[in-house]
Amino acid sequence: MLAALVLCFAGAPADRAQSDLPVAGAPGHMLRGRARHGGGAEFLGIPYARPPVGPLRWRPPVPARPWKGIRDATSFGAPCPQPVLGEWNRRDAEGSREDCLYLNVITPVWPPKQPLPVMVWLHGGANMGGSGVGELYNDGTLPGHGVVLVTLNYRLGVFGFMADPALTRESPHHASGDYGLMDQILALGWVRANIGRFGGDAHNVTLFGQSAGGMDTGILMTSPLARGLFQKAIAESGAAFSPPVAPLAEAEHIGEAALADLHLPAGGAGIRAMRKIPASDLIAQLGGEATKWPRGFAPDIDGWVIPQSPAKVFAAGHEAPIPLLLGTNSREFGSNEPLDGLRATIRREAGDLAPQALALYGLANGGKDVASDPLYGSAADQWAADTLFHCPISTEALWNSRAGNATYEYEFDRPIPGQEAQGAVHSAELPYVFGFFPKFGNIAGHFTEVDFKLSDLMESYWTNFARGGDPNGAGLPEWPRLDGSQDYLDLGVDGKAAASDTPLRAAQCGLYREWMAERMKGTQ
Repeated sequence: MLAALVLCFAGAPADRAQSDLPVAGAPGHMLRGRARHGGGAEFLGIPYARPPVGPLRWRPPVPARPWKGIRDATSFGAPCPQPVLGEWNRRDAEGSREDCLYLNVITPVWPPKQPLPVMVWLHGGANMGGSGVGELYNDGTLPGHGVVLVTLNYRLGVFGFMADPALTRESPHHASGDYGLMDQILALGWVRANIGRFGGDAHNVTLFGQSAGGMDTGILMTSPLARGLFQKAIAESGAAFSPPVAPLAEAEHIGEAALADLHLPAGGAGIRAMRKIPASDLIAQLGGEATKWPRGFAPDIDGWVIPQSPAKVFAAGHEAPIPLLLGTNSREFGSNEPLDGLRATIRREAGDLAPQALALYGLANGGKDVASDPLYGSAADQWAADTLFHCPISTEALWNSRAGNATYEYEFDRPIPGQEAQGAVHSAELPYVFGFFPKFGNIAGHFTEVDFKLSDLMESYWTNFARGGDPNGAGLPEWPRLDGSQDYLDLGVDGKAAASDTPLRAAQCGLYREWMAERMKGTQ
């Protein structure tokens, strides 16, 4: 990452006067950024909260203290502590530290001429890994479409989402967990208070995210603490209730188990001892508990940040009344589960609806009628993508639309060039959304003019939506607003966009909604 940043600015004179560099902020919060390659400016590593260390670990974030003079804002802050979950987050994990609550502001015009729409990005990573730093999210062409981009870090895993009865008792709100969501809310508050000084419109903010960031975006639409802090939302491959958000009591049991695994006493004494363990040691000592998903350290219905099940809030139409753009990739994670195991999984999870589900996935005749599709993959691929992504996302879209809110749904089908056999897997849309095409890593590929044109198309849709709540614009294929017919936009394998005149995965998602209705009975 450092080498790439050096190359990006290799043409700048080494002795450039600091007075030539962009400066922004208010007294006590002045920042000196740097010129952005191709125009504009960027301000990196801006602290929006005090370091959440020692007694501030597992407590709501506290706004950053003011400083004297002008603070250097030309390098990223550290990612938040996280275990290595794969090569995709190894660099974040190895460079992490607990002093991590920083954000970055990228603007396409400096000095500002008129207030621009603001897009605040929540990175993915199962709320366990990843960060808002690096090239993918910050060095692409998205801001060049006329928006101010904000990327941020938030607490993850055990640091961001551990609940425990002792933490609940010490909270004035009788809640614990959800510290990572509180970080996101504080960052949105920082944007509201400060973004005008960077050329952004504080009253035209779009919150957008992918995977866990998409899930968190939907959750914050249901949180009274976030109400009014953003006016539009975009969720990529993440729904507010998939996986289901656990009740506080269940999350507290996971925290108690963590204390026991560390051979610490239950209650306040154990929490005090746990606060003294260095972050890297704590992750190492927790071992597999630090990487357990989905029932590990994750958002919970704490009664404060999340007062009620997000599924119930959306089903009742009580989410924030704002425009929502959301969608999914056709293959997502895929699955290699054997057919007999898949049948057992469907019978266990679908319950009384299992016969219909087995028939839909071609598994009702002992393996003689197995469904496979060139776009969606095997029956196992389809079941995994439908239950975790396609159907929760289409259901969230339908519920938001029924509440009278402008809603636009998409499906992204183009595989990363060179990875065609995998299909459009999880995160495949990210290079296109940000206009940055990696040369290494799991979403690197042999991108061509077709990909660059698709990226420009998607960036136009996304930023049009951020500007006015409608992705459509001159010269763009029409994206239908979702209504009772559940039309959506297909971003095809060939890189072209076309409206679908049928609901996404209609039969499978219709059955999913029956299943959801049963599951929601008796929940908070």
